[in-house]
Formats: sequence, C-alpha cells, structure tokens
Amino acid sequence: MNDDDLVGVGLDLRPATLLKAYRVGLFPMRLSGRTGQLGWWSPDPRGILPLDRLRVSRSLRQSARRYTVTLDRDFTAVIAACADPARPDAWIGEDFVAAYTRLHRMGRAHSVETWLDGRLVGGLYGVCVGGLFAGESMFHRATDASKVALVRLVEVLTSDGVPGRLLDCQWTTPHLVSLGARDVARAEYLELLAAALELPEPPEFRHP
Repeated sequence: MNDDDLVGVGLDLRPATLLKAYRVGLFPMRLSGRTGQLGWWSPDPRGILPLDRLRVSRSLRQSARRYTVTLDRDFTAVIAACADPARPDAWIGEDFVAAYTRLHRMGRAHSVETWLDGRLVGGLYGVCVGGLFAGESMFHRATDASKVALVRLVEVLTSDGVPGRLLDCQWTTPHLVSLGARDVARAEYLELLAAALELPEPPEFRHP
C-alpha cells in the first residue's frame, strides 16, 4: 500500500456508491483502522488471481477432503469473523459490515463458508458484478480452511466455462501468491475489468 494507491477520500457506503466504485476499479478502506476517513483505493500494481493459474497442492487437496464448503449459507457469520477486532490490522468496522450485508441481501455480495464437524472454520466474502468477483476479506480457524474456500470460489467462477472472469485480490500477499495470484499494472487491470463487466455472473451467484 502506498500513497499513489489512494485516489479519493469521502463519500459513503451506500449500495449505489459501492457498485459504481467496483465498476471503475475502486474499493473502499479506512485510512486508519476501523474509524479513520473513508478512502477509495486503486492499487498499482493490482493483485489478481488468474482463474487458470490457481495452484492446488497435494496437501491442499488432502485438506479439502476434511471440509464441507457452502455458498451464501452464513454471510453474517463470515463477515463477522473477518471483522473481528482481535485480528491483526483489523479494519472492517460496523459500517462496513452493515454496507456489505445490504449488498448481500441485494444479491451482490457473496460468501464462501468452510465447515468442519458443523463448525464454521473459514471463509471469504466479496462483491460480484458481471464477471468481476472483488474479494474483500478471508479468515481461517483451521489449517487451509480459507484456501479451501478460495478453491471453491474459483470453481464457481469457472463452472460454466465462460472465459475472462476476473478475481480481484486488491493487493497480493505471500499467502495469495502461493495460490497463483500475481500483480498487474493498473492500466492492465482496468482493461481486464472492462472486459469482465461485459460477462454474465456465474450461475451460482446470479441474483433475481
């Protein structure tokens, strides 16, 4: 994260504002912690996970057999876990939880949940607009639980064989790079985004 990644400050978290932001390559995050000013970010470089480059190791495949994975079964619990203030660098405040829960009720924000013996042990959530899935946050309470959720998300985004969908990771991390994520220049990201927005949402995420 650097100063050039921040392109605006202010506005609000209403659904129309958020959806417009994602369509032009922006996403919101507070400038400091959970209560700072609302910033709008466009990283350069931008982290993406090419759907045909997902790396699933033998150990991850073995881990996946332990878990049950669901879609949109408990968005509330997933975003609450991601927003846990005890997490390092916690930034998701109550206003973000409320805003993305509204998007979920509109069929625009989605969660992937990982379960072990009936307990929620990992997951992720993000926003789907056309062929874009903008990943927002993920968590795990058991080995590989968030990675298993990500594998399931890629399956959803590719299940109908439509090429060109875009999985936005915002910034790459060693965790994401190990799974195949890479950095692209902002200009390239915006080209990929424009093409992805012309595509249909994956069947599992289509809203009425």
